[in-house]
Amino acid sequence: MATNDYRTEHDSMGPVRIPADAPWGPQTQRAVDNFRIAQRPLPEAFIRALAQIKAACAEVNRELGGLTAEQAAAIVAAADAIALGQHREAFPVDVYQTGSGTSTNMNVNEVIAHLAAAAGSPVHPNDHVNRGQSSNDVIPTAIHVAATMELEQQLRPALRHLIAVIARRERELGDVVKTGRTHLMDAMPIRLDQELSGWRTQLELGEARLDELRRRLCKLAIGGTAVGTGVNAPEGFGERVARRLSERLELPFVRQANGFAALASQDTAAELSGQLRTLATTLLKIANDLRWMNSGPLTGLAEISLPALQPGSSIMPGKVNPVIPEAVAMACVQVTGLDAAIGSAAQSGSFQLNVMLPLIADDLLTQIALLAASMNHLADRAIADFTVNRARLEEALARNPILVTSLNAEIGYEAGAEIAKLAYRTGRPILDVAAEQTGIERERLAALLDPMGLTGPR
Repeated sequence: MATNDYRTEHDSMGPVRIPADAPWGPQTQRAVDNFRIAQRPLPEAFIRALAQIKAACAEVNRELGGLTAEQAAAIVAAADAIALGQHREAFPVDVYQTGSGTSTNMNVNEVIAHLAAAAGSPVHPNDHVNRGQSSNDVIPTAIHVAATMELEQQLRPALRHLIAVIARRERELGDVVKTGRTHLMDAMPIRLDQELSGWRTQLELGEARLDELRRRLCKLAIGGTAVGTGVNAPEGFGERVARRLSERLELPFVRQANGFAALASQDTAAELSGQLRTLATTLLKIANDLRWMNSGPLTGLAEISLPALQPGSSIMPGKVNPVIPEAVAMACVQVTGLDAAIGSAAQSGSFQLNVMLPLIADDLLTQIALLAASMNHLADRAIADFTVNRARLEEALARNPILVTSLNAEIGYEAGAEIAKLAYRTGRPILDVAAEQTGIERERLAALLDPMGLTGPR
């Protein structure tokens, strides 16, 4: 690159060469030069949250007399543009950087200052954009704000959509009876709507857990500044910024009363990650159930047929695989692994600061994105349109010796076991064997062994 393709700027450590067209300043450039581990920046959702925080801080600083109306307006305009997803290329700092996230905070500060200057209102990235703030309270605040926004805008709609799709299939499949399974072995009958209701309830419980957590997630570190004492922040600054963020984002943010806990710990992020892992556990159970129910089609269970989406083999013509449940299962395993990373990172709170904040931010937002996409995929490409192989289900039910359980009160457990063994051994329907081995009239036996009657009230 030619010399005239660079410009030189100065920070507290001296001169820095920066690409001439780069919309950032010296501290961002130092981070770009120093951190090349993943060569992957923090998620866009995190940058958008930081921009919202910068705008809210500028508005509060104007109210408190720390910024002129022109300075505040310039910062807010630039921050709002970033919050809308503009200038994405302006945030190149690697996830694996200084543990406080200072490099990303300064990246945002410098880009806002650059945009404000280009609009004719020069502001300083530290003295104006970062006024009343420290990376040590801004980055933890951004973790909570970004996670809350993504939960509300991405994960919650996907979760509710999946619940609604399952509920619709329940209504459609209430007349379908199948063989229940425990230990993967034949058990008493169950209706398909009952089986799906188990999935739905697991998801509803997951949503309830996230709802209960929301109150803690909406408590923000802003105003704690460097070590939790609030140094260099005006009195009431954090409370005002939290209130302004609530107005801007229509979310119930408040300032965390104890700044020391807000800066030094990431317990709430770890708690959220744990709940996301639990939701991933639910999705993995559903995905695996779908895979088993779809298995075959000749030698497996073949209870349902998932939509055929693509060829399943590069060598076996005609093979079709349960690709959506498999993809979702892998995403769920990744979410589980990220939870382990977040748990370890949350333990890195040393004295007044956790020093793995960028990792926590990246992994937490990745978990949310993976789960939201997985739920939409399961809903729309697997559960919404699977078909039921009713003949296969009815055939299996008719030959299921475990139905003899319903005769326990009539003939006793041991006599029932003998009938079941004989039915297994001969491969004959349980009704025929029971009719031969008991003195119960066939019509009454048929009623006692009716699979639908054994599934409980509808």
